[in-house]
Amino acid sequence: MRPIPRFFQLFSGLSLDVVVGAMASLYFFQELLHLSLEWPVFGLLGLAVWTIYSLDHLLDTKKMSHTSSARRTFHLKYRTFLGWGILVAVGAGLGGAWFWMGWGKEFQLTLILAFSMAGCRWAIQKFGPILLKEVSIALFYLVGTIWLPLLRVKAVDLSWEVLIFAVLFFVVALLNLWMLSLLDREEDRHDGFVSLAHVYPPQQLIQWIQRLSFVGIFTSLAAFILLPSFYRPFSCILLLMFLVHYLTFFQSQLPVTQKRQRMELAFWIPWLLLWI
Repeated sequence: MRPIPRFFQLFSGLSLDVVVGAMASLYFFQELLHLSLEWPVFGLLGLAVWTIYSLDHLLDTKKMSHTSSARRTFHLKYRTFLGWGILVAVGAGLGGAWFWMGWGKEFQLTLILAFSMAGCRWAIQKFGPILLKEVSIALFYLVGTIWLPLLRVKAVDLSWEVLIFAVLFFVVALLNLWMLSLLDREEDRHDGFVSLAHVYPPQQLIQWIQRLSFVGIFTSLAAFILLPSFYRPFSCILLLMFLVHYLTFFQSQLPVTQKRQRMELAFWIPWLLLWI
């Protein structure tokens, strides 16, 4: 394998594409709420996201001896190394949060949120319907990226426009999960996992994806046209994210691996705000 494709395979296997996307999402809400967060905060979010995704994949492979999924194969092969990496990441994250936040209200509320999300995630996986699982993951993604900006924002900068963009971000995260559920349908079936694509007919799920995509695209366009000029860059960012997901998913000639990569990279688009 050539060095560059191998690097990107390793980058994706380690879920670093998701980490960079989460940090870009935090930057989106930082700019939307007129904040200037310290860069170590982005690192702390990256550690948290990497820990959650890596632990989730390790738990998936706990009882496996082989798998057809490239990402699960990576975690199955390197699970000992990744297990130690998770322990180091948790220690570094808690130590870094203590150093940058101190034992104050911000740190305490963040810990409460983390334990609450973990408890909800466990309860939904054990007792909740599969649709609620997908919705909760998208909601947790939104809450995780907007949480610290909400704790630090001034009351004057909170408005109903911010709620619109938060809802749109939730929608694009949910759309991403539904699309990946369909793309990974056969791999999940082979590995013994039940996803949304196994509970609902594929054609019905495709209709949901189309409708949700159109809602996101047209709402982003409406926000661009109707909201004050300050919000136009954010409307454009979300519009691009929706278009990348929609055009990638429905491009039949594109291999599944490339579709997954492009949809994960769509969450990098908010970094464009650095140059706006």
